[in-house]
Amino acid sequence: QVQLVESGGGLVQGGGSLRLSCAASGRTLSLTRMGWFRQAPGKEREFVAAMDWNSSNTYYANSVKGRFTISRDNAKNTVYLQMNSLKPEDTAVYYCNAPLPAATIAGRYWGQGTQVTVSS
Repeated sequence: QVQLVESGGGLVQGGGSLRLSCAASGRTLSLTRMGWFRQAPGKEREFVAAMDWNSSNTYYANSVKGRFTISRDNAKNTVYLQMNSLKPEDTAVYYCNAPLPAATIAGRYWGQGTQVTVSS
């Protein structure tokens, strides 16, 4: 079993930045790839970014490429999502997910979600 706990969401003005964190616990050796998804009101959950735990490979949705950066701290079993140049359309609940079987495909475990609201 794996537990994922997100933190770092909040309200920010357009153009601002936020950093999300996702701390994993439990059977973390099974987490070969971790990532972030988001769900805006009235929309389906969508892939945002992912990172291979044992390499430097990263994957991004086109909508966030160049603005968001995913990173990890192996010692803390934590993955981060640095979000810069935020836009109102980035407003959503952001979910940590693992282990992704493929770069943009959600895995079995989800965090509880953290709200990100970007004002115009």
